[in-house]
Amino acid sequence: MKFIDILRDHLDAFNQAYDGQITTSMRHAINAMLSCRVHTQRASHWVCQGCTHTADFPLSCGHRSCPQCQYNTTADWLAKQQAKLLSVDYFMVTFTLPYELRVVAKYQPEALYPAMFSVAASVLKDFALNSPKLAGDIGFTGVLHTHSRRRDLHPHIHFIIPAGSFNKTQQHWKKNKGKYLFNAFNLAKVWRARLLEQLAKLNLKLPTSLPKKWVADCQHMGKGLPALQYLSRYLYRGVLPDKSIKSDVDGLVSFEYKDSQTQSTKVRTLPATEFLWLILQHVLPKGLRRVRDYGLLRGNAKKLRLQIQLMLAVAGAVFPIIPEIKRRLATRRCPCCQQPMHFMGIVKRPTNLIP
Repeated sequence: MKFIDILRDHLDAFNQAYDGQITTSMRHAINAMLSCRVHTQRASHWVCQGCTHTADFPLSCGHRSCPQCQYNTTADWLAKQQAKLLSVDYFMVTFTLPYELRVVAKYQPEALYPAMFSVAASVLKDFALNSPKLAGDIGFTGVLHTHSRRRDLHPHIHFIIPAGSFNKTQQHWKKNKGKYLFNAFNLAKVWRARLLEQLAKLNLKLPTSLPKKWVADCQHMGKGLPALQYLSRYLYRGVLPDKSIKSDVDGLVSFEYKDSQTQSTKVRTLPATEFLWLILQHVLPKGLRRVRDYGLLRGNAKKLRLQIQLMLAVAGAVFPIIPEIKRRLATRRCPCCQQPMHFMGIVKRPTNLIP
């Protein structure tokens, strides 16, 4: 059962039900997914060296919301992040947008999501500078997730942070000891105050009633690789993997999810049009980056990271062996002799073969 098949089968009903709410970004995502591996002007050309059978296959759409695409993009990101890992413990800090502001995320994501990133980053940097245990510059990577496990709109940003800071004046790495980094309640207070101030500057219309207590979380994660792998799960491969969709019967779609409280597997069933909206509401505006690096982990800080890694090595830190992430090569079997076919390149498809 594939999301794209459900989209194709129920698209007319979806357009009618949500006319006026479908954004331009959603339209682009829908068109890309419907053409994925079907309506493309170019194709991959394959040849069987056993029986000389040839075949052309339409290309993938490459859209970041498409559940069929972006495996290699995820692998590339994870490989780059692994190269930045420091031999220290890591923490994960999560900033969550309250329920009352989700209407802003729904209608004005272009302004809200960048504001969430900039404010959360400023909070972390200032907490690190003011912390007696750190008192320096830190690095962190943030990933925007817009959904809960039930796939409802639930914007939040996860940040993974190496447990230490660098003092530029003293050229010294200061290790954070123990399983405590920042007070989550204090993080939430500053997060609330600064984000509301920023949204007011942007002249965004906010609900009249907002909760006084917001949610932030700070957890010790141990080493950094498991945290990176967690963040990569939903980064470039759509909101709901096809394997989680269990049925599309009589206009009702059922999918599995893991309950965040009990960790048990549950099934949610919705009318097909509501299901499509549930997933497509998470399509991000064009050009909005879902993942961002800051401080010591930013792209142009490679030299500084190497300096810190050398400091850690001199201090006796043991660097774990990180398994190499290899790109998964596409493979195809010849329909005639069942032997592996060989990829020969990209060719232009004849116009009469494009649906």
